[in-house]
Amino acid sequence: MSQFNQHPDNNPYAYRGPAAQAPVASRAEFIRKTYFHLAGAILAFVLVEAAVFQFVDVERLTSTMLTGRLGWLVVLGLFMGVSWVANQWASSDTSKPMQYLGLSLYVVAQAIIFVPMLFIASRLSDPDIIPTAALLTMMVFLGLTAVAFVTRADFSFLRGILMIAGFAAIGTIVAAAIFGFTLGILFTSLMIVFAGGYILYDTSNVLHHYRTDQHVAASLALFASVALLFWYVLRLLMSLNRR
Repeated sequence: MSQFNQHPDNNPYAYRGPAAQAPVASRAEFIRKTYFHLAGAILAFVLVEAAVFQFVDVERLTSTMLTGRLGWLVVLGLFMGVSWVANQWASSDTSKPMQYLGLSLYVVAQAIIFVPMLFIASRLSDPDIIPTAALLTMMVFLGLTAVAFVTRADFSFLRGILMIAGFAAIGTIVAAAIFGFTLGILFTSLMIVFAGGYILYDTSNVLHHYRTDQHVAASLALFASVALLFWYVLRLLMSLNRR
């Protein structure tokens, strides 16, 4: 039987085709699972971050991660490698445990990469800056999600633009680390727009392109975009707070 048909047990949630072509019940179940897993990933991120700050010497960890001009590049390189592995596992078509292992690995990697930013924000900035950044991130995410759901537009055309912009951003970050120049507010603002573009793109994929059994991979993609947005919203608020 084709993967685009109902499972023989006639379970309305057993459809395995693209969400855009799925029966209403199956599509609704896929969307519910995707955003339930996204909420779980965000909660897990918060809990892992809280555990790190409770049981680890975050000042020493931050110092280690930021050691030398190229130290942060090494950390980012490792993070990108782990992220690729996590995404491959989360996209596995053969193993549900592997999918969840990929999502869990990515959440932990994000929690670690955020340690220096959150440590600096908590020590050197207004104490309300982290919750403010989280609130703003959530508001932007909900607004962009509403745009994608209400318009039902297919934003897959953004893929090429986002890939080019992503390579340009990585190149700029590497150059800044090597040559020692500061990435200013303009770069941070552009990265917020970039993250917003990815939220539209990923949400569109949830509605149009993911299969209905790919809720773990879909939630990982959305979590990655939310984390990127939170990173640069927090960075922007920290920059403005220092002025």
